[in-house]
Amino acid sequence: MGKGGATKDAILDRAVRLASQVGLSGLSIGRLAEDLHMSKSGLFAHFEAKETLQVEVLERAAQLFVEAVVRPALAQPRGEPRLRALFEHWLCWTKTARLPGGCLFVAAAAELDDRRGPVRDRLVSLQREWLELIANVARTGIPLGHFRDDLDAQQCAHDLYSVMLGYHHAKRLLRDPRAEDRARAGFESLLAAARRRRRKSA
Repeated sequence: MGKGGATKDAILDRAVRLASQVGLSGLSIGRLAEDLHMSKSGLFAHFEAKETLQVEVLERAAQLFVEAVVRPALAQPRGEPRLRALFEHWLCWTKTARLPGGCLFVAAAAELDDRRGPVRDRLVSLQREWLELIANVARTGIPLGHFRDDLDAQQCAHDLYSVMLGYHHAKRLLRDPRAEDRARAGFESLLAAARRRRRKSA
């Protein structure tokens, strides 16, 4: 990577951090320039428009998410161990110092759910890809005997996503000291429902 690419990544890392606190709507070239102690003209050379900046922030956040959550989880054995690793790394992602305001994707979803345009479109695409990855991980557990043959992998992904949305709400908004315990309990219930049922001995 050249010096220009490294500089842009550093700018985007700072922008991801800032967006987690002020939201994508609150993120502007002027606000980021102030935070970085740079000139607006210098940032315009990289992004040109607020919408471009917002899309690139989502892209950078997705790269960071893959590095922090997806890759280490996919290094685990298929099936239940990999699904559990996704959950654990996802929890860690919401608490990383890179995101002082919590998960950027959750906050962006609340901001953009009823809007139109390329920023919302990219967020939707990223979240659909994430749900499909979770579903694929769940599917790998079926032939291995970890999960039921009739497991609805997409429903499993939906349910895990719901657990994490509930965790974010409880942790960030409600300041529930048991938010993580509740998320873990929800995940264990999801796993219990997904596992292959053992036949009762006669």
